[in-house]
Amino acid sequence: MYRLIINEKEYQYPEHTTFLTVAQQFQKEYDDDIVLVLYNNRLRELNKEIPGDGTVSFVTVMENAGRKAYRRSLTLLMQRAVYNLAKERGTTWQVKVLHSIGNAYYCELGEKEPVTEEYLCALKEEMTRIVREKLPIQKRSIHTEDAVKLFAELGMKDKEKLFRYRRSSRMNIYSIGNYVDYFYGYMVPDTGYLQYFDLECYEEGFVLIFPKKNSRQTEPFVPSHKLFHVLKESADWGEMMGIDTVGALNDAVTQGRIQDVILVQEALMEQRIGKIAEQIAEQRSKKFVMIAGPSSSGKTTFSHRLSIQLMAQGLHPHPIALDDYYVNRVDTPLDEDGEYDFECLEAIDIETFNRDMTALLNGQEVEMPTYNFKTGKREYRGNRKKLGKNDILVIEGIHGLNDKLSYSLPHSSKLKIYISALTQLNIDEHNNLSTTDGRLIRRMVRDARTRNITARDTFARWNSVRRGEEKHIFPFQEEADIMFNSALIYEIAVLKQYAEPLLFSVDKDCPEYLEAKRMLKFLDYFLPVPSEDVGKNSILREFIGGSCFHV
Repeated sequence: MYRLIINEKEYQYPEHTTFLTVAQQFQKEYDDDIVLVLYNNRLRELNKEIPGDGTVSFVTVMENAGRKAYRRSLTLLMQRAVYNLAKERGTTWQVKVLHSIGNAYYCELGEKEPVTEEYLCALKEEMTRIVREKLPIQKRSIHTEDAVKLFAELGMKDKEKLFRYRRSSRMNIYSIGNYVDYFYGYMVPDTGYLQYFDLECYEEGFVLIFPKKNSRQTEPFVPSHKLFHVLKESADWGEMMGIDTVGALNDAVTQGRIQDVILVQEALMEQRIGKIAEQIAEQRSKKFVMIAGPSSSGKTTFSHRLSIQLMAQGLHPHPIALDDYYVNRVDTPLDEDGEYDFECLEAIDIETFNRDMTALLNGQEVEMPTYNFKTGKREYRGNRKKLGKNDILVIEGIHGLNDKLSYSLPHSSKLKIYISALTQLNIDEHNNLSTTDGRLIRRMVRDARTRNITARDTFARWNSVRRGEEKHIFPFQEEADIMFNSALIYEIAVLKQYAEPLLFSVDKDCPEYLEAKRMLKFLDYFLPVPSEDVGKNSILREFIGGSCFHV
């Protein structure tokens, strides 16, 4: 008999009992489905047998790890259904999972076959049938060499290429019946867990819609057309370069092409920034360029590079950080945990900001504030500004797209730019690369370099940062006049060498270890790229150091 501590009580279970049996015993105490367990602070799938005495807690589908397990399991189910329909109709099959958009994955059929309402109805019906059958999602470990051969035979070239660079000798693959695939992360026990989903035609493909706030129902899909087209443009560029997956990027490294990739990517980014500057210069009524985006998007470097391009257009840009308009720290609102909420709109002195900006727009001279982060107070140090004919203010801060921030400024005087690191690279055709993970790695490396903050502390703060983004940034992204993607196709391969030592320092017994371990596994897919060839004005330098800008 094994002794398990669950909710501070001791229970005994015979040898060969699975975690699924234990979870079913406790499910009635939870509103949402239990899909994984934490056993001695290690994630385990429910089909695993209890290995010995230990402490167990349950992970539901509404928690981060559980939500991800549900999504990847549902993706595998969708692929199996596409495969079944293709066999039934005697057609070739292939489906690509390309982008995460809101509460959905955007997918396309092979060779960009048109997706019809009739096809999606049939696909949903087939997925629902598989859910009713409660087919087990089976996991098995095979040699990496055998995996390369297997995926080559299955025509999954992206995975074949990916695993050529895998260091570990073995890897796990998943299957529903005779359909086999690889997924980066854990799965639910069987298809019966996957009854909450929807499908909808979108652009050239369709979206697979997941539950969001309520785990037992989906919400209507709200398209983000501007965001989608920025993602598509970046993905198309990656395909043009022959680098659309991690395996293809690794090929570029081993073939000695990575320097050209870096140069071309940076040239393309400079070209885009130049076009934005041209667009601003053509609209002389625009006096306020409002730049907003989520954490670690590279807003500061972007604003500097945009300013240089604006100067090349004959304008005189003046950078302004919204942080300088923070209210004094003691007046900052508190969040639900009783901590200072620096990301809410009320943390900004909106009245003073509007008074100053209106005065500048009217040609008056204004003394600009500077926020002292050590004392937590706003100070005035004689920094005076007055707008001339060719002067323009480049204002950077998370609330830049929210008209409540700049309520007194005429709409015609503002140009809004949304910037985010929208990763165009996928791990393979069925595992997209999370843009959130990319930003988290950026932030972790920068925090350690500039603020002496450990990876553990960055992880601990990240959920709060994400809540702030969901509340204060993402709802306004479609209101931007321009969207700019700051992700660099090669950046994770460069960040790898900086991030791995930080991740290895996270203690195995702390709650953040699970995320650190997941990130280490993620980085293991990439071959490292040295930073020497990264330009001094690159957005990546904001995070790894060595920038020619004061960032």
